[in-house]
Amino acid sequence: MNKETLARKLSSGDCLPLFQMADAVRLRYCGNGVHLRAIVEFSNYCSKNCLYCGLRRDNKKIKRYRMSPAEIFGAARQAAQAGIKTVVLQSGEEKAGLGELFPLIGRIKKELGCAVTLSLGEKTAAEYRALKDAGADRYLLKFETSDEKLFRACKPDSDYSARFDCIETLVSLGFQTGTGNIVGLPGQTVRSLAGDILRLKELAPDMISVTPFISNPDTPFAGTPCGDLEMTLRVLALSRIETPDAHMPATTAIRTLHKEGAGKALACGANVIMPNFTPVLYRPHYSIYPGKESIIGDPSVSIRDILKMLEKMGRKVAPGYGHGRRHHTDSPL
Repeated sequence: MNKETLARKLSSGDCLPLFQMADAVRLRYCGNGVHLRAIVEFSNYCSKNCLYCGLRRDNKKIKRYRMSPAEIFGAARQAAQAGIKTVVLQSGEEKAGLGELFPLIGRIKKELGCAVTLSLGEKTAAEYRALKDAGADRYLLKFETSDEKLFRACKPDSDYSARFDCIETLVSLGFQTGTGNIVGLPGQTVRSLAGDILRLKELAPDMISVTPFISNPDTPFAGTPCGDLEMTLRVLALSRIETPDAHMPATTAIRTLHKEGAGKALACGANVIMPNFTPVLYRPHYSIYPGKESIIGDPSVSIRDILKMLEKMGRKVAPGYGHGRRHHTDSPL
């Protein structure tokens, strides 16, 4: 589909046939399984000042934290004991050194048998290479929006070209690479979103994350309307159709925006859910947006609820590590 066709499908027409088509594409290319991946949000320090994010460096209301390597490993071990085979280590975009992460990545892989995904923001090529050499399998770096003007308005201290250069570097280094966008940013248009879908198709990543904008009262975008759930699901569905073999999560933000958001996303193309294994002590402080799903509670309860939902939908937890389809292996890399 070209940009005009995508924009038309985003802005008009019955969404049910679109969602059914996306679900059929998901079944054909990714099967009926849903991959569980454990998020550990190990630090909320960030050097960036994105206007939509509560972790932005100028937010003085947030309580900053950084988990110790022992705490991170403990959270990863809890995920492995729950049968989850991928640990996602996520933080704000810190300028601090990565030294403590290198041995931790290897330890998680060797002792727990888990694949490791990182989401740490923009780094130098040398830093990405060192993380890959340490054993990291995957890296998630969302471009947020492919609209350069909108990107600059929302991320005033970031460089548009550098963002995409980082994504290309990750691919060239052999990372299973994830990227994606935010739906509902102030000033965004359906043509901007159509451009996002085309850019995702061009990049052909291993994972695509489509997430709604949720307004944070501690940011310059306080009081602006949140992203629309149906529009988010339309973008997700069209992204599945245009990039059929990518893994696509029912993101935490979708689940926060609507109590049945996970099921709705899984019914229109998603095939991944990421339970939160960040220790309860820290979860309230990883406040990218308010009302975050699963701020408190035992991860085992969350997994139990996920399993009930999947059973009701006729879906099941996928076996194996859920590597990208272009990475033919069923073990930690």
